[in-house]
Amino acid sequence: MTGLPAPGPEADRDLPLDAHLHTNLSHDSDVPIDVYCASAVARGIPEIAITDHVDFDPRAPDHSFASFATREREVRDAAARWADRGLRVRFGIEVTYESHLETDIREHLARHPYDYAIGSVHVMAYSPYVGGRVAGWVAGRTFDEIVAPYFAEVQAAIRSELFDTIGHLDYVKKYLVDHVPPSAFAARPDVYEPLLRALVETGTALEVNASGLRQPPGETYPAPPIVEQFRALGGLRVTAGSDAHRAGSFAFGLGHAYAALAAAGFESLAFRRRAGDPRAGASVEVPDRVLGRPREPNERGYPSL
Repeated sequence: MTGLPAPGPEADRDLPLDAHLHTNLSHDSDVPIDVYCASAVARGIPEIAITDHVDFDPRAPDHSFASFATREREVRDAAARWADRGLRVRFGIEVTYESHLETDIREHLARHPYDYAIGSVHVMAYSPYVGGRVAGWVAGRTFDEIVAPYFAEVQAAIRSELFDTIGHLDYVKKYLVDHVPPSAFAARPDVYEPLLRALVETGTALEVNASGLRQPPGETYPAPPIVEQFRALGGLRVTAGSDAHRAGSFAFGLGHAYAALAAAGFESLAFRRRAGDPRAGASVEVPDRVLGRPREPNERGYPSL
């Protein structure tokens, strides 16, 4: 898609929300929470969600890296410290979804109060997509066969209805890029359709994850045409995040992600889905400067979470 802004300081500021951030309470991040808070204030981003990793497989690195109590205390304390600067800091989680562990995940989310829950399929050390295995996995297989295990898990994550949003829908592109280029994914929108229909049917938000812009695929997860496809299928709920793990990645590409949403016809971002929660359905508006067109009158007035 042409016409979207390149990632950069001017495009990635004065946006209402970065809904995907990792602090030093994730094993693969080194960022103290206050660094993100200071960056948000400096960039004019008034709301952020801290979504540190939680894994449920004992072999995985974030299985017991930081306790719920520690993560909640760090985020709630930061929220109190930064409130007078006009910053809202939400306590979120990014769950590594694995279908055989769904019962454990369900029990954890039922017991623990999060403001926001992302469900993501990651490429773990025992996955066929890791560096030492991916070439062998790809050899002799069709595109459908190559992506099937990953997309099947994404489908299961959506159908579980456990999550407010599904993170980086086609993150497997990062691990396949030397064998299956992003253009191969772009040529197969039909492969995405079952996932997008599942999002529509469950009311789960599609995340436009900007981390792919700083990774080998060089495009968001998913790319803008898939966001348009989601809208065409009746998708109503979307969100956006930088998925930063380093201080310098805060909000990187976020303006590009917002522009992709606006180009697809979305005027607001969803932040919480769960039925029965008084904040369910809350959303934040895409800024007028990003929309570049008159806002639909009937889509104004949603409160922020």
